[in-house]
Amino acid sequence: MQITRREALLFAAAANAASTQAAGRSSMTITCFIRYEIDPFQRDAFRQYAENWGRIIPRCGGHLVGYFLPAEGTNYVSWGLIAFESLAAYEAYRARLRSDPQARENFSMAQAKRFILREERTFVEVVDGTFGLPPKNHQ
Repeated sequence: MQITRREALLFAAAANAASTQAAGRSSMTITCFIRYEIDPFQRDAFRQYAENWGRIIPRCGGHLVGYFLPAEGTNYVSWGLIAFESLAAYEAYRARLRSDPQARENFSMAQAKRFILREERTFVEVVDGTFGLPPKNHQ
């Protein structure tokens, strides 16, 4: 499935945030980019799901870049971006998620309410020297 220009721009903006170093933390080298197709009539349920991850993901070791709901245009595509120092750090995070009661509860809520219709995960890394470059002044 190809992504739209709008999705690519949102992805670039979010990946830029993921590549920025947090104060006192090491650089994140990979970002898990999750594309959700949601039931647009259950937008509030997805918002609650995402807000729950805002408390769970950092506690379990992920650098939460953010969750994004559609604001204009396509009304059924949302994203979640979580950065990690390595794939090994991601695997350790997944193990912690599986044993976290609030994470299991959030997954169960999503299954029960069925507001996520499809979910895709892609792991990406920034190409050095090509990202986060500010625009040049044009006069």
